[in-house]
This record gives sequence, C-alpha cells and structure tokens, in this order.
Amino acid sequence: MPRGGGERRGGLHMADDNDQGPEGARDDGKAAAGAAPPRHTRRLSDKILIAFHHACDQGDFEVAEDLLRILEMMLTRRPVSPDVNRRKNMESLVAAHERLWMLRHPEAKEQ
Repeated sequence: MPRGGGERRGGLHMADDNDQGPEGARDDGKAAAGAAPPRHTRRLSDKILIAFHHACDQGDFEVAEDLLRILEMMLTRRPVSPDVNRRKNMESLVAAHERLWMLRHPEAKEQ
C-alpha cells in the first residue's frame, strides 16, 4: 500500500502513521514551542481495531479476542454525545467478530 494512504479494515477508514497535520507537516506528537498541543489523528477505538487486526495477522487469537472484547465494551456503552458513526462502528465490530471466527474455524470456509 502506498505510504500516506489510509487503511480500510472492517468497514472503518483509519488513518495510518504517515498522516500529516496542518500545512503538510507530519503530526508526530512533538509540538513546536508556543504551538498548539498535538491533535490525535485517530480515535482510541480505531487504534484498538488496528491492534486487533494486527494480532489476527500475527496469529495471536487470544490477544485479538481480548482487544475485540474491549472494543465491544467501548462501542456498546451509553454514548456521552450523539455518535453519527455508530452504525459504521457496529458494522466494523461485527466484521471483526466474523474475521476472528473464520480464523479460528478455517474448515467452515471450505463448506
């Protein structure tokens, strides 16, 4: 995948580590003296979903399951503010559950 592009997993578009901040400067968390504090380019739930897919790619299903449980807790608790992305987030959660199930049951893919 080209550098600087986003990654699509489970229905969510997630920024990658090469995202740039204002004026094309890389947002690496180091703010210049007197500048505004660094802004976070990803939501925590996006980072957890990325970590889930990484654990799946590495074959660490126990960690993937724990991350999925945490993500599910985050997405299903009562939202503090209206979440316009709730449906997409839930679709991503379902897709992640399906991926983990398929990885744990490869024989089901053959049927």
